[in-house]
Amino acid sequence: MAFLDRFEKGVERSVNGAFAKLSRSEVKPVELAAALRRELDDKAAVLARGRAVVPNEFVIELSPDDFDRILDWGAEAMGEELQEGVAQHAASQRYAFVGPVSVTFEEDPDLAVGVFHVRSATVRGAVAPAASSTPSSRHPIVDIDGQRYLLTGPVTVIGRGSDADIIVEDTGVSRRHVEIRLTPDGPVATDLGSTNGTFVEGHRITNALLVDGNTITVGRTQVIFWTGESGDAGADQDG
Repeated sequence: MAFLDRFEKGVERSVNGAFAKLSRSEVKPVELAAALRRELDDKAAVLARGRAVVPNEFVIELSPDDFDRILDWGAEAMGEELQEGVAQHAASQRYAFVGPVSVTFEEDPDLAVGVFHVRSATVRGAVAPAASSTPSSRHPIVDIDGQRYLLTGPVTVIGRGSDADIIVEDTGVSRRHVEIRLTPDGPVATDLGSTNGTFVEGHRITNALLVDGNTITVGRTQVIFWTGESGDAGADQDG
């Protein structure tokens, strides 16, 4: 697939400084990307209506030498590149996640240079990348600057702090700014005592019942809330 080729080439370019001098016996980033894609395909669990749920947490076990090279280059940056590749492959195959995607690395002294293992797990969280799932009242989707998140838990906190479920890089947003709670009466947005307030359709709120297509404003950031009841978000998601 063309976008996978672009991803692999992008990873190769991004790590030229650290991996260009590796011999062929050592682990290459594109090998890791390919292994993660295979892990998704092998572990896809088909549920009702043909929906396939795939793992969202991955640990790559490396030899000490390969692990050191990952650390020298930057394990966090490499993990983010690989996470993006996982999300793209899931979207292309219409796989669904039940929690946020993570890729981390571990050292295994028993592995030889160039040999690696991938462990994966399906771990439920408050949000997941909206790869293939369409929004619903049970699992709405929020769109923040073009990035879509599937709300997989009953309560989702949006804020600037690392403990928020969805982190927004906006200095006008408090660390825990607003929560979206899925209740029997419908989804409710509640301001969490933020400094600059939370606005729904331009009106400052303490709490408000949300409907499909509502815009929630926090700081300078707009959060669009979709349940798919109008049909618009679902059509765009699948198209």
